[in-house]
Amino acid sequence: EGVDAASWAYLGKPAKALSQAEAALLAVLPQSPSRLRPDRHPEAAQRARDKVLDRMVELGVWSRAQVDDARIEPVVTRSLKPPLHAALLAQRLHSAQPRAARIVTTLDVELQRTLEERVGTYFSQLPERTSAALLVVDNATMEARAYVGSASFGDRKGLGHVDMVQAWRSPGSTLKPFLYGMALDDGLIHSESLLVDAPQSFGNYRPGNFDAAFNGPVSAATALRLSLNVPAVDLLDRIGPARFAARLSNAGIALHFPRGSTPSLALILGGTGAQLQELVGAFASLNRGGIAGRVRYTPDDARIDRRLMSPGAAWIVREILQSNPRPGYGSGTFDTAARPGVAWKTGTSYGYRDAWAIGGTRRYTVGVWVGRPDGTPLPGQYGAVTALPLMFEVIDALPRNAGDSAPLPMPATVQAREICWPLGGALEQTPPALCARRAEAYALDGALPPTFAERDARLWQSGRLQFEVDARSGQRLSQECTQPHVRTSRALARWPALVSPWLSAAERTAAQLPPLAPDCLPDGRMTGGGVLRIDGLSDRATLARANDTARPVRLQLRALGSEARIDWLLDGRWIAQTDGRQGFQRDFAEVGEHTLTAMASDGAWTQVRFRVLR
Repeated sequence: EGVDAASWAYLGKPAKALSQAEAALLAVLPQSPSRLRPDRHPEAAQRARDKVLDRMVELGVWSRAQVDDARIEPVVTRSLKPPLHAALLAQRLHSAQPRAARIVTTLDVELQRTLEERVGTYFSQLPERTSAALLVVDNATMEARAYVGSASFGDRKGLGHVDMVQAWRSPGSTLKPFLYGMALDDGLIHSESLLVDAPQSFGNYRPGNFDAAFNGPVSAATALRLSLNVPAVDLLDRIGPARFAARLSNAGIALHFPRGSTPSLALILGGTGAQLQELVGAFASLNRGGIAGRVRYTPDDARIDRRLMSPGAAWIVREILQSNPRPGYGSGTFDTAARPGVAWKTGTSYGYRDAWAIGGTRRYTVGVWVGRPDGTPLPGQYGAVTALPLMFEVIDALPRNAGDSAPLPMPATVQAREICWPLGGALEQTPPALCARRAEAYALDGALPPTFAERDARLWQSGRLQFEVDARSGQRLSQECTQPHVRTSRALARWPALVSPWLSAAERTAAQLPPLAPDCLPDGRMTGGGVLRIDGLSDRATLARANDTARPVRLQLRALGSEARIDWLLDGRWIAQTDGRQGFQRDFAEVGEHTLTAMASDGAWTQVRFRVLR
């Protein structure tokens, strides 16, 4: 505000840089900016300016020679529309300091202008009433370098006056990196821990994945990169929603819950409210050794740093997210020596109301939100397709230094170790016969925790199982057998029951207990769920429409052999749930080879393969 602000607004330079002619013009422009606009009314502007110049001679301020020289200077033709860069931040800071004549921000003015233009261009392609928020933060200082609170400040229909950097919105899956960091610090997982991505219930809560598909056995790293919901809910259930929310709050993310409600398992899938500025402050911890920070908008803002996770956990989570390639680009598309690595995460709230993308390089953290401020849905617009492209545009526009592309050194608390599935332990400590799959994992503080045990005690337990067999027949022996046997010790490594449909035949066979010798009493060791069978569709069946109809083939299906809850998957995607012998109808229209799987909550499962003809 004041003379300097007016000089910038009307003439694009500070007051001390004005010529005498420009100073005279500035003296009259604020009195009637429309009538005296030099780009539209240059003659009127010049007459008004010259009157001021003559008055300066009369008052003895300037000499006649100075004024005659000033009269020769042409009137500028620059548009007099005052710039509205970072308008919402300006309003915010002015509200906080209403008496301040001048407020200095931490923004990079050229970057701010560039990104505002990019946002405007980007959003011309999206549905009407769509807005956005964008925040760029310097990791070293936590100072904001760009702040876009809405897609268009003057757009009334799109509620452009609403600052979405500060708005409470559902964060979707953007909290998952912090959950995995906490699980690493708690010693629950390493980067390649075996997690289960299959239909399952957690009390009354039953999550599914964004695309309705399931992947069976997945590593912790894969589960985070693919943003799988079931493994995340499983981890949160083991850590505790209230404890996780408290950790986030202590690190500066003040989650917003409906009045009277408490943190639940839905928290990790967006069942809470969060602000973009606080998510960015927390995400910066991945490049700050696990230290989250409050975003600073002026040089005088206090620097507030809080630990969110250990340096080792932050490094592992960053490596996991940075290994996620840009969607639509293959490996080797970019010169990694020129482009900094980006650890990124997207999120989408329930009903397509919020699309998020947050990414960090060594130097900057960038957060993008896209949606409608009034909370109405944007069908088909979600984080990966709507917010992520803009986030990468922003990152590509950021200033770069020579060291930005250098990898962060691995902390001493992190070790690369070879591990085995399904047990999850170190390769060198696992007998070869019990190592079905191997992988290189990042372990924190040397911890290689075993694969989680089954939640339901009725299910056959994962983990190493010791037993005795007859040396000749190979049949399993209990402690109570009526015939003499030559006993020998055996071991097998079992997988979690719910991943069985995704295992190879060899893996399933290797994890199966041999049959009990007929003269031995049962030893209480379960060999899996009951025998399940699909009624209504046989294995290797071929389905064809009737010659006189274009309608798809419709089948009545049910599962026999279990009274438990049954989940039905078609080509890995969840399609239905039944109880006991309850059936359901399904149309099969997609031509080609398919697999139908029935999974019982007691561990039993079966599947059939079939073909649909044109």
